[in-house]
Amino acid sequence: MRVLVQLVTSARVVVDGEIVGRIDPEGQGLLALVGITHTDDAALAAKMAEKLWRLRILDGEQAAADVAAPILVVSQFTLYANTVKGRRPSWNAAAPRPVAEPLIHAFADALRGLGAEVSTGVFGADMAVELVNDGPVTVLLEL
Repeated sequence: MRVLVQLVTSARVVVDGEIVGRIDPEGQGLLALVGITHTDDAALAAKMAEKLWRLRILDGEQAAADVAAPILVVSQFTLYANTVKGRRPSWNAAAPRPVAEPLIHAFADALRGLGAEVSTGVFGADMAVELVNDGPVTVLLEL
């Protein structure tokens, strides 16, 4: 599992012209682009949610847990692109939909279980993700 985290002042996901997920924090929030691979499971999703929730990247070295910062979770299979050979990425390391979709939901649910306000994109949809990166701060989490 890989999560590309961006510290944001706002973020939203649009599908077919409709806003399907959005965060507009009073201060800062997190956009979490989540990639799933074949060996990931629900336990790993829960552990990653805990790591993200407690990651101290907000102002004053605070975590989302400290200030109840909202989180927008968006599935992102391209985080598992293999670009070692040639000019065309391979997506073989990305888990197929039957594996990935439930784990994206498990990750979001685990964050909610920790107390996070979570909004999401739509798995498998052609999404337009709009954000205002704060800092800019972007961190790649892996377990």
